[in-house]
Amino acid sequence: MRSKRVLHGLISKMPQNVMSRQMGKVTSSRISRLAIETYIKHYKIDVSEIEKPVKEYGSLKEFFTRRLKPGKRPVDQAQEAIVSPVDGTVSQLGKIQQGTLIQAKGKTYTVSELLADDQQMAEKYFGGSFITIYLSPRDYHRIHMPVAGTLYRYSYSPGKLYPVNSMGVENVDSLFARNERLITYVDNEICGDVAVVKVGALFVGSVKVNYNTTTTNVKRGKLISEDISQPPVYEKGAEIGWFEFGSTVILLFEKEVTWVPELQIGSTLRMGQRIGTTINNE
Repeated sequence: MRSKRVLHGLISKMPQNVMSRQMGKVTSSRISRLAIETYIKHYKIDVSEIEKPVKEYGSLKEFFTRRLKPGKRPVDQAQEAIVSPVDGTVSQLGKIQQGTLIQAKGKTYTVSELLADDQQMAEKYFGGSFITIYLSPRDYHRIHMPVAGTLYRYSYSPGKLYPVNSMGVENVDSLFARNERLITYVDNEICGDVAVVKVGALFVGSVKVNYNTTTTNVKRGKLISEDISQPPVYEKGAEIGWFEFGSTVILLFEKEVTWVPELQIGSTLRMGQRIGTTINNE
């Protein structure tokens, strides 16, 4: 335990954002492509799923952000189904009680903190449900819609870049509310309001979305929170963004979700698989 606290102290003193931007530059370089094969072997990545031959990726970052072959992640198209937006592992899930979310055993944080102290938006999710999904370095890093809906608002909250692995989550108070976040707000006819919170992390070059040019981990970043002037409508499973390395996605639901029976902390997810429904809560 003492060694974890010491490591946490060292990470706190590091220039996290600068280090992450530099990592982004390194992994974008042509020379970094020489590390792709080693990366594949180390993380045991299934290359039969990826969109194109390994030799066609021009940099390590390009491989991090790889797409998959069509059909490799079938999406549950039942209208009431909520699907996983990413490949990853369930860190936490449950009901949002008194505006509070669980980070780890003995650690909580508030919806308002997560949503950059936007109390008006936060209150929409009181009494609803949440799920936290961790993406490891081996995972597919693209982010997709958990439900169909209208993207009507977004927020960028600059912040720290603590690691979001178990060491960080178990030792850094309110980690997800302190790290940089890029939040997409979605209106769905069955689920109501859904917030897709993309959390930055140490060595994540940036988080990007494809509905505008907003990106994380910029110098002198400022809080942005605004409605989208021409709200696009996205289908369930449609891509909305990507991580330039692994990180975490948190979903907030206005209505309480009935999770599929087998879903629990530690469950491995694939994008597009059903994780729950709100049909019994109408």
